Amino acid sequence: MNTKSLILALAVLSLSSGFVLAQEAQKTEDVQVVTSIVQTSNAVETGNKICPVSGEKVLAPGEKGAMGGPVKIMYKGKIYSLCCPMCIKDFKKNPEKYSAIADKEVSGNK
Repeated sequence: MNTKSLILALAVLSLSSGFVLAQEAQKTEDVQVVTSIVQTSNAVETGNKICPVSGEKVLAPGEKGAMGGPVKIMYKGKIYSLCCPMCIKDFKKNPEKYSAIADKEVSGNK
């Protein structure tokens, strides 16, 4: 494969990947994975200590369990803690359900 063909193939691949990512972002526009919390953000951390998806304890930042470290996800202006990256997919599928579970845990109404 010559250089021009390789560059063209990479360009097409990157454009198509961007389209798929844009579609995914559109489907889940009100659920975002939080990589850093900016001081000016209006989002409020719920402080849940139990993952609403798996029911497992959420480890402290920097700690890692068998499935990886904890992650934060934002939904409707609130930041929820999940036990691992694998729970993101399920949370995104049904954010109302899982945010309600976390809110209930934080309020003490189990």
